[in-house]
Amino acid sequence: MPSYDYPFNERIRTLLRVEDLFAKLLHNIESEHEYQHHCALITLLQILDVIDRAELKSDLLQELDRQKTVMTTLIGNPAIAENTLESILQNISAASAGLRTENTKLGQTLRSNEWLMSIKQRAGIPGGVCEFDLPSYHYWLGLGEASRRADFSLWLKPLLPMHDAIGIILKILRGSGVTSKLLASNGAYQQMLAGAKPAQMLRIVLDNGMNCFPEVSANKYAINIRFNSLDSTQKLQKYDEDVSFSLALCNL
Repeated sequence: MPSYDYPFNERIRTLLRVEDLFAKLLHNIESEHEYQHHCALITLLQILDVIDRAELKSDLLQELDRQKTVMTTLIGNPAIAENTLESILQNISAASAGLRTENTKLGQTLRSNEWLMSIKQRAGIPGGVCEFDLPSYHYWLGLGEASRRADFSLWLKPLLPMHDAIGIILKILRGSGVTSKLLASNGAYQQMLAGAKPAQMLRIVLDNGMNCFPEVSANKYAINIRFNSLDSTQKLQKYDEDVSFSLALCNL
């Protein structure tokens, strides 16, 4: 079933962007064709742009430590599956240890690679990575699948602990919400928010086959959801029918 995540703050927005880019990166690396490896490399460079925040690493470590503390208090709770809790705690510890192993800023080893940075500089120009602009890059693309994958493995190694940490945090976040079945009359829904702890993300799930998608505007006081569709020319159209959907407000 199609799902849509809407972040309420820049911190969660960054984590969702990195998750999305990493999924595309890993998918393209698994392919064999040089064009898809080109897409993978461009995506890797986009990840560097997104994580170019000095505090992201410390943010991840702080959140992992906080979640570990919370999870530890649940040990012995008969309502919690012991094996599942132990697995989560092990994953948190492994991700924290991996992040602490790297003494530099996230992605710094890649930023120190002059060849990668030359590609990054040209990649922002439409058509800027043609063979006459970057002959060394097209030589690399022609080296073969095994050689390219070996390089990707080397480049990704310092980023994998970050990827693991983000995966753990977002899994906990998505699992924290209580799901409600709701109805958007004539394609529109509004909900007032209350509570001392504001939500960090909302998650909308639609049934398969629904010919619409949600657009969300929200703040700490209210959520407004409007469902739209696309016509044959991809022009936005308001969806005027009732829409049944699931909504979860998530918080760490």
